[in-house]
Amino acid sequence: MRATDIIMKKRGTRGVALAGSTTVLTREEIQFLIDGYVSGEIPEYQISAWLMAVYFNGMTFEETGVLTDCMLHSGDVIELHGKAGLTGPFIDKHSTGGVGDKISLPLAPIVASCGIQDPMMSGRALGHTGGTLDKLESIAGYNVNLTPDQFRKIMAENGFAMMGQTPAIAPADKKMYALRDVTGTVESVPLITASILSKKVAEGADGLVFDVKCGSGAFMKTPEDAETLATSLVKTAAAMGKKASALITNMNTPLGRMTGNFLEIEETLECLQGKGPADVMELTYALGAEMLLLGGKTTNKADGIAQCKNAVASGEALRRFLKNVEQQGGNPEVLLNEQGKRRSRFHTQIIAERSGYLTLDAFKTGLAGVYLGVGRNKNTDPVCADAGFIVHKKTGDKVSKGDLILDVYGKDEDCLLPATKLLKDEAIFYSDDAPKTEPLIYKEIR
Repeated sequence: MRATDIIMKKRGTRGVALAGSTTVLTREEIQFLIDGYVSGEIPEYQISAWLMAVYFNGMTFEETGVLTDCMLHSGDVIELHGKAGLTGPFIDKHSTGGVGDKISLPLAPIVASCGIQDPMMSGRALGHTGGTLDKLESIAGYNVNLTPDQFRKIMAENGFAMMGQTPAIAPADKKMYALRDVTGTVESVPLITASILSKKVAEGADGLVFDVKCGSGAFMKTPEDAETLATSLVKTAAAMGKKASALITNMNTPLGRMTGNFLEIEETLECLQGKGPADVMELTYALGAEMLLLGGKTTNKADGIAQCKNAVASGEALRRFLKNVEQQGGNPEVLLNEQGKRRSRFHTQIIAERSGYLTLDAFKTGLAGVYLGVGRNKNTDPVCADAGFIVHKKTGDKVSKGDLILDVYGKDEDCLLPATKLLKDEAIFYSDDAPKTEPLIYKEIR
């Protein structure tokens, strides 16, 4: 078997045709490419050519499932079944990323309170989107670098644990993602699907709920493109024997009232204390109900939402979140004492420049957050735990000239000027008529 022949097969009849060729690859061919790439036997230039062929010709759901499985088994897989205290069901949620999207943080303890065991493996901020690991590490002492044994033990005791991807998990994805980034092949639905699923399945989940964002602050800009990705994720997961569903959700404006690292931890506490913003709670409960449905803890969405609401009202979800903070190295008492008080000393405000209806753009707000230290331009950039925004007026609100729109907190004094300029010039808009009301959840994919 040769890499060149596999590249030409996926390329199909463009250029030199192969007798009887089809672009659908076999498991053996995909396995050969992935094994050879990870071992270094197949050079990057050949994998680059193959990635471009996939970009143009796509993959079937079965091919994508095979690619995901090969990437998944290029490294370690965390085993949960049959381990002490781990009875399942093991259900997790994945978001494609957004601004102010702290949903994973209140969601995990809520569903754990309802009998789900959630093995949550998360990522870091990159570009305008936030990262769950950076938010968790803004809690003093919180450790996301767990061994598989530590991960399993915390899950068994409290129903969920949160960790980052280790170098041994899905190494093929790590190599291939970096290559896609420099070869113009990032926007390939099969490759995105395999990248996401190889990591999520490696954490041991039996079922997955996907929150596929669409809008200005999302990777997929339209509901139609988001549905294409959501369908690919759900059908490929099913082809791998996993239960799956997806919600297509709005990311045209930031979620909630707080965006940042510690600020989103603070808003998580508010959510679990029963005083979270309406949009965050609506989406958290909707995703929680999906997780309960997949885990067999309910038979209908309304009951699933009711169970999630009860987990908050009873105080059980907050108790589990604070226990997790302690289990992973933080101090719950210190955390609660910091609530409402911990802010960067580098601070300014955005005031309404005219009266009218407000629109706050998610993408540009997220980019301003990168200036402030919330996000990263590249993986090695540091983030500032206390940087971010507090949103006082959201999209659709009517404002008067002089009203406070945003409190802005930065990593230093110098970052405030470019961030506020971007916000004023490109992220905040005023209109005489109210903007069209958009749903938070566009569609469910099952």
